[in-house]
Amino acid sequence: MSSPRRTLVLGGARSGKSAHAEGLLGEAQVDYLATARRVGDDEEWQARITAHVARRPPGWRTATPTDLPDALRAAGGVPPVLVDDIATWLAGELDDAGAWDGSAAAVRTCRARCAELVSAVAACPARLVLVSAEVGLGVVPPTRSGRLFRDELGALNAELAAVCDEVLLLVAGLPVKLR
Repeated sequence: MSSPRRTLVLGGARSGKSAHAEGLLGEAQVDYLATARRVGDDEEWQARITAHVARRPPGWRTATPTDLPDALRAAGGVPPVLVDDIATWLAGELDDAGAWDGSAAAVRTCRARCAELVSAVAACPARLVLVSAEVGLGVVPPTRSGRLFRDELGALNAELAAVCDEVLLLVAGLPVKLR
């Protein structure tokens, strides 16, 4: 069986999904596409970003693309690409679209961006590893915005899984192969 070209790594908070995804790419060079947006004076958020960067090998190049689908379309066949993470990207897209109140037009705009991402993932010629949160195993969020996020991320994860060769779920630091 050949090596997977596209892998989706799902998991809950603190499940080890990012570290596992990084371990799938033992290459000396990797293009690491980080989706976290820096938040002005949030020291705890900055510390999380710093910890993620510190554990990466020195040959890995980190970028924070303003347009993730464009970055994936521009990727060549080498080096491999790791995207961490899809949930953070989606939160930014929901922000950009002004969709948190559930406006139908804003949600459609965000869904169009998600379709662009899925298309770019399917067409990406590089070895690609995507990290995303699995939010469908918990309770129903009590707020409209929480339910919107859970529903949209669940749908996006399913669409990404459909175009990936391999799908893993991290539970308590242990990978479970779904496909």
